[in-house]
Amino acid sequence: MTILAAYSVGIKFKIEYESDIDWSKNYVICPNHTSLLDITAVTYLCKQPISFIGKSELLHNPVTRTFFKTIDIAVDRSSRVSAFKAFKQADKALKEGKSLVIFPEGKIDDEFPPRLHEFKSGSFRLALDNEVQLLPVVIVDAWKILWDDGKKFGSRPGTVHIKVLKPITTKNLSAVELASLQERVFTQMQYHWKTPNK
Repeated sequence: MTILAAYSVGIKFKIEYESDIDWSKNYVICPNHTSLLDITAVTYLCKQPISFIGKSELLHNPVTRTFFKTIDIAVDRSSRVSAFKAFKQADKALKEGKSLVIFPEGKIDDEFPPRLHEFKSGSFRLALDNEVQLLPVVIVDAWKILWDDGKKFGSRPGTVHIKVLKPITTKNLSAVELASLQERVFTQMQYHWKTPNK
């Protein structure tokens, strides 16, 4: 869903920043994922060119097909070859100065109400390899407006609240510190996710 389309059906976005963001830099942006609105939410907050890594199934969805064909990196998570090609494309995008958006949970889970699920390591590896800052983003309540693709519970008007956490530097971090970095980001995001969703 585009920002214009969201506004036309009464869906708005409100952003809260933990600190100032220097949009002259590129980032590996890590949002949680509960709704197709998450894509629109991240597009709304970013002030620079971005690329998304998303599952190839999004190419079969009429709402997201055009969006992902034009600016994004599709990956078939069941194929190692596809995952490797997507990783190389993502690495190239970062080296070109673009910000990269990866949902570290890897998918929208079937569990409802949703919770934050264990993170995959890809976004953290890319950030470390390119010495690019991580930007954790908590999309607090998009699921209450449109859970997943809306097929099960539909949608309603409302405001999506977005919490942008302080950027995390990866410069001078070694590969052995990847797991602790991943855990730290998960813990921070879980706190900001669980508190308003009690």
